[in-house]
Amino acid sequence: MNEEKQKEEIKKTIEEEPVGFFKKVWYSIVKIEKYPNMAAQGLGKAISYMAKIVAILAIVLCLGMVYQANGMVKEGIAYLQNEFPEFSYKDGILNVESEEKIIISEENSVVGRTIIDTKTEDEQVINEYINEVTDAGDGVIVLKDRVIVKSSAVAGTISYDYKQTFEPMGLTEFNKVNVIEYASSSQIITLYVSIFLTIFVYAFLMYFLTTLSNAIILSLFGYITTLLARIKMRFVAIFNMSVYALTLSTILNMIYIGINIFVPFNMEYFQVMYIAVAAIYVVAAILILKTDFIKQQFELMKIAEAEEIVKKQLKEKEEKEKEDRRKNDKEEKDNNKGKEEEKDKNDKDKKENKKDNNLGQEPEGSNA
Repeated sequence: MNEEKQKEEIKKTIEEEPVGFFKKVWYSIVKIEKYPNMAAQGLGKAISYMAKIVAILAIVLCLGMVYQANGMVKEGIAYLQNEFPEFSYKDGILNVESEEKIIISEENSVVGRTIIDTKTEDEQVINEYINEVTDAGDGVIVLKDRVIVKSSAVAGTISYDYKQTFEPMGLTEFNKVNVIEYASSSQIITLYVSIFLTIFVYAFLMYFLTTLSNAIILSLFGYITTLLARIKMRFVAIFNMSVYALTLSTILNMIYIGINIFVPFNMEYFQVMYIAVAAIYVVAAILILKTDFIKQQFELMKIAEAEEIVKKQLKEKEEKEKEDRRKNDKEEKDNNKGKEEEKDKNDKDKKENKKDNNLGQEPEGSNA
């Protein structure tokens, strides 16, 4: 009955306190004791929450990339007009009229080291370019059929195929003059929107899968913690709590990306901190749950003891009432017996008196 009562109370709490997304964010950071209630809302709610917070992270990244693209466009216009050689694009192929690769150092570019080589198709050479910009931190590699972007805010690189990027915008052919005119016009907004949407889809999928894998790892860690703490919990409940535990780490990641937009830097152990912060939240939630469980058990023991005392008192009261009834019955029986004996005695006395009276009334001559 107590377990059913607890389940009903939890269900009532969930139904009476609908928690929206931003309230969940707040609870996930400052109210760890709310984790069990949020986890009890189910796997679907947890996945939905994770998708929303990952979407916000992806939007922050996209805005940062668009901001960097805008800075790159402004710098690029000046560079194209004054220093860059002639180039042309047609049907997915970019041709820069330079026999040697062009390298723009990270000190002179808002996007980091930039390598331009539209002549090579050797994958080994391209991999060397990727390693070079990776060592520099951030960078862009411009090839004949695609551009590869490496940002410290993103794990790995992002590749944009010219044909897939430009064709939706109706661009099949342009040259240096066209690019300068386009970049200086309001039509550049279309390019920014295209960049935003492309990066958003990629970033959302990448961060969602990464966050999902981190949540699973945290769930395994949390499950081991429950075994050590001797608490029986379903794995899905631990997973749900792990999703909420990743909230602060994800927000810190957003801040890290935001700062990197303006002040590029690399935090070497950020990923370790990312997992460590979430692990602390999971352990804290489990220990709070353990404390609550012990408290509930103690309260149940007190209730059981009180019930035992009440039962004992009721039993004693019943025994006393039975004893009192036995005494009353005995007294009543004794009284009835006394009354009967007294009645019999009175009847006997009456008979004897009557007999004596009869003897005294006999005629005197009866003895003759």
